[in-house]
Amino acid sequence: MTPEENCGQNGEMTMSTRNSHYSDLIVADVMLPLEKTPKTSGRTLLKEALELMDKHQLGIVCISDADGALEGIITDGDIRRMLSTVQKPLAALMSDDVIVHAIKSPTTVTASASLQDAIDIMGKKRIWDLPVVDQGKLHGLLHLHPAINAIIGASK
Repeated sequence: MTPEENCGQNGEMTMSTRNSHYSDLIVADVMLPLEKTPKTSGRTLLKEALELMDKHQLGIVCISDADGALEGIITDGDIRRMLSTVQKPLAALMSDDVIVHAIKSPTTVTASASLQDAIDIMGKKRIWDLPVVDQGKLHGLLHLHPAINAIIGASK
C-alpha cells in the first residue's frame, strides 16, 4: 500500500498507518527540556520575544512567571496576524510587554501523554509546538519535527 493510500482526507494518517513500535512513545521521550525551551517572563518586550524565537530557531516563546507557571505563549503566527490588525506604530508595538499579546490559555500536553495523542492534537489544531506542563508548571516543549523523527526512527 502506498503512503497516499494510507492517508485519510486532508492527508492525516489513518489508524491502519499507526505502527505499534512507536505506540509506547510518550511526550517525555522527545520533548525539548526546559533549558532548551524558548521562555521568558510576561514583562519581556515583544521585540525580545522575537529575538528568542530567532535564537532558538522555533516559532514560539513560552511565557512563565517566577515560579515556572505557564502564563501563555506567543508564536510567530500570532505576531504576523497582529501586524495586520493592530493600529499602532511598529516601534510602539515592539515595545509592548509580550503578555499583552499572548495566548493566555494555550493548548498544552503533559510529559506522560502518548506521543501519538500529542501529534493528533497538533494536527487537529494545526500547530507545530505544544508546551509541556505538569500541574501548571512549564517542563519543556514538544516540537513537531523531533516527534515525527522519533516516529520514523521507531518504525524502522
